[in-house]
Amino acid sequence: MVFRQQPKMPVSSYKTYQIAMPEPSHTRAASCVEVDCDVQQTGWVSIIDEATPLGQKQAHYIRRLSGRHFDEGARDVLTLFTFPPGQECFDEHRVSVDREAFYVVRGGDWRGNPTGVRRFHDSGDHWVEDFAGHQERLATAQN
Repeated sequence: MVFRQQPKMPVSSYKTYQIAMPEPSHTRAASCVEVDCDVQQTGWVSIIDEATPLGQKQAHYIRRLSGRHFDEGARDVLTLFTFPPGQECFDEHRVSVDREAFYVVRGGDWRGNPTGVRRFHDSGDHWVEDFAGHQERLATAQN
């Protein structure tokens, strides 16, 4: 739960400065080798409860569709799948594509943007200049 102090002015009196690097546009899928995945290097154990519908689906995927090598064992009502090192794990790894961030200035705050103002700066330097100028105007107005 995020705690936010209730603003004293209407939402239209605020500006939001954001540097964004959304995952879909700024990262790509990567292999275990690319990210130096510990699980891939050491192996792992997946403990599956086949008494549940989810566990049955997971076990079916591992046995029939995953294409991974494993040893299968049991403990109580659980099935243990032991995967040796050297194969892709089940995590989805991502790496940066070294793309410039989006430097955004929007009207409003966390409550919304009633003015509809949204500006993208070409560079971080321009965004910083805009932010500094805005801070200076606020300080002058306050004094």
